[in-house]
This record gives sequence, structure tokens and C-alpha cells, in this order.
Amino acid sequence: MSSFDVKRNLTMLTDFYEITMANGYFKHGHKDTTAFFDMFFRSIPDKGGFAIMCGVEQLAEYLKNLKFTPEDIEYLRSRGFGEEFLDYLANFRFECDVWAVPEGTPIFPGEPIVKVRGPVMQAQFIETMVLLCINHQSLIATKANRIVRAAQGRAIMEFGSRRAQGWDGAIYGARAACIGGCVGTACTISDQAFGTPALGTMAHSWIQLFDSEYEAFKAYALEYPDACTLLIDTYNVLKSGVPNAIKCFDEVLKPLGKRPKGVRIDSGDIAYLSRKTRKMLDDAGYPDCSIVASNSLDEYIIRDMLLQDAKIDSFGVGERLITSSSSPVFGGVYKLVAVEKDGEIIPKIKISENISKITTPGDKKVYRIYDNETGKAEADLIAFTDEIIDFSAPLTLFDPDFTWKKKTFENYTVRELLEPIFAGGECLYKFKTLDETKKYCKEQIDTLWDEVLRFENPHKYYVDLSETLWEKKSSMIEEIRKI
Repeated sequence: MSSFDVKRNLTMLTDFYEITMANGYFKHGHKDTTAFFDMFFRSIPDKGGFAIMCGVEQLAEYLKNLKFTPEDIEYLRSRGFGEEFLDYLANFRFECDVWAVPEGTPIFPGEPIVKVRGPVMQAQFIETMVLLCINHQSLIATKANRIVRAAQGRAIMEFGSRRAQGWDGAIYGARAACIGGCVGTACTISDQAFGTPALGTMAHSWIQLFDSEYEAFKAYALEYPDACTLLIDTYNVLKSGVPNAIKCFDEVLKPLGKRPKGVRIDSGDIAYLSRKTRKMLDDAGYPDCSIVASNSLDEYIIRDMLLQDAKIDSFGVGERLITSSSSPVFGGVYKLVAVEKDGEIIPKIKISENISKITTPGDKKVYRIYDNETGKAEADLIAFTDEIIDFSAPLTLFDPDFTWKKKTFENYTVRELLEPIFAGGECLYKFKTLDETKKYCKEQIDTLWDEVLRFENPHKYYVDLSETLWEKKSSMIEEIRKI
């Protein structure tokens, strides 16, 4: 766990209507009303087959340190809030129960990925940061993993800090990218805070500053003989960059008993240039010198380069990763799904003409079903928390939209996805190292079928409702339609 997040009090990073609603709840008798909220998302970025859960650690840090400072109270007083409400905030203590799907887990539309139970004033207030933490990092982790998979085992480095949406976008984006599979990042502060390996060599300005390209290469090799990667496209890759790099390797590194780490190409027809560069390096006796490619890359460009037999060993990916530019919004939402009165949980539903915006009511659990023979994830099942399901018997699921589509599982294992991270406001979250989360993410993605992993027209992974939950949802829709 890093102390990076606790250096700032982010309590007031909330939509103003969360505060106005809290004040309204307070004044109209709902101070102690218990509510249930779900976070879920409606569609997968880039029309992919799955997304990756990320940002839970930052959410846990936020909730642990949730408090109103005297400056916060004074600001709210200036906005006209009454003293009784302000006194409540001044003595605020977080009391909610919170569950979340573990970071690195594949997630799918419509299923709760964060669940909050507690006083409605508190559960409502944290909406903004729940969505901010999970939406941003899940978006970047998902994009990073697409790029990593396109590279077919070649290393991906996150190089997007200077193009990120603000410094937090750079810092937390680098963390999410590494969880998604990147080997490291150019973002130094992210390495300092979270252990995302900081990587990088030189800019074109280094080359330009010296009297010649060779002198620039020589100076760098002398300074970093054990980590010498040279940028070879400042002037001309094949006529200048590669010949000068080879000369530097021969005249500087070889006498020191060192071998070059690599060369980097940042412009031009990189697939073509990489093939020519590979031959020149091999002919000069440097088959172990890797070739790094950068320059506005994404999963499709990388895939096309490899189809063109590009001789590239690793990729530095910047703006299109750190901003997920092709699909820049992770549409997670946070909705009230139940209230508790006199010990009874009363489901709530939101209706819309847009079917995808109709919520699933009630206090719920999410189960993932694995085939015991293949180890692959087959479907997810959403059910009421107090619902008793016999998982020792064959399990039949049906599509909640096309109910005639059914599948029965017999030799299967079930895993409950939502794990408690807060109980009564006390933090239960077990902070993990970045490497642990990254390893877990890779293992979980390996449980998905190749058909789900496709970039184009991936197989739909089914998220089904239990029969009891489906019937309750359907009956509530019908009741509201009668109004």
C-alpha cells in the first residue's frame, strides 16, 4: 500500500448535488434510512468482450480517510447550509458496508461490481468517487490489456504521461496500465508510489544537442553502459541512426565488455524500418540487440505491424493507451437498488424507455460459474443475497432477455465475486502489491475463452439473473407500467 493517496483530503471531490441531497435526507427524516446502491456499467469499451476491474485500492484509501475539515465546513456554511447539518458533517464517521469485485477480475455489463449498504446520506455521498476511481482505472486497464494481447508476448511500456488527462490521469493510468499487463511506465512518480517499473531512454533533443549523432550515442553509452538503448530516427534511421549505433556499440560498449540493450524507432514506416534494422544489427554481430517501436501506437497498429513481419521486440505506447482514445469513457453508473425498513429489504427499480437503463432491483450477489474440465468461466449469475441456490445440483441458467435460451451446467464450480472491503465503516480491504494484482489479472483473463478475447465481434459472455430475481424485476416493471 502506498501513502500517496492519503496526502490529499478528497472528501469534497463530489458532485454538489450529493451534498444538497444529503442535506435534504437529513432534514426530511432519512438520516438513519439504510439504502443499497450498486455500481455497474452498461457497455464494454472498444466493443470488446470484457473489461477489467481496477481502482479498488484508491476507493478504499478514499473511504478510509473520509472526513470533513474545518475548511470544508466553512465553505459549506458559505453556501447556505444550516448549522445542524454542518455539525453532523463536522462529526462525520463513515459507517457503510462496501463490497467490490477484486482488482484485475474480468467484469461484464449489468452486474454489480461495487455494492454499498449504509445510511443513505453516506451511501449517496460517495457516488462520485466510487465512479471516478473505478471508471478511470478500469478503462485504462482494459485498454492496456487489449494492447498487450495484440503484442503477442512482446513487452508493452506505457509512455503516455505527457498526453494524459491531467496528472492524476498519468499517475493512476500508469498503475492501471501495469495491472492490465504493461511491463512498466515512463511515469516516475507512479513507480515511486505504486512500484510500476519506471522505464525510458532519451528524447530527440538529446541527439540534437550534441555536435553529431555519434557523439550523442557515445556520451549516452559511456554514461549507461549496462542499459544502452539508442534512439535512431532523429535524422535517418538506415543511413545514419543504425550505422552510428553500430559504431557506438563497436567502439564504446564492446571494449567495456558490454552488450547493447536496444535501439528505438519513433517515426516512419516502422514495420519496414524494423526489418532493415534487424538485418543490419544481425550482420554487425548484434542479434541480441532488441528493437523498440513507439509513435502513436494502439492494438490495431501493433497487430498490423506484426502481420507485416515487423522485427519489433517491444512497444512504447502513449496517448492512445493513457487516454483510451478510441473509446474514452467507461460508462459505470451508481444506482439505488433497495432500502431497508424495520429489517425488511425493499427492492427499488429505475424504469426507462431505454431498456439498457432499467436497473436490476434488490440486494444482490454475483456468482461466476467455471467448467471443471476446462477451468474456463462460462457465465455469471446475479441473485438475491438471501436467495438459497443448490450449487451441488445441475444448474440451469436462462438469458434474461431471451428466456427461451437456456444452458444447464453439471460439472461446475461457483465463485462469489463481490468481496467485503468495508464493514460498518471499518476497512477490511487487503492491500496487495502491484505484482500480485497483475499476476492475478493475467490468471483471471486466462479463464476466458478465446472467443471472448476477440477484438472484433467477440462472443457475448452471459450475465444471467436467477429465476427469483428475474420474476421480481419483471413484476416491478409491470406494476410501474400500470401507473
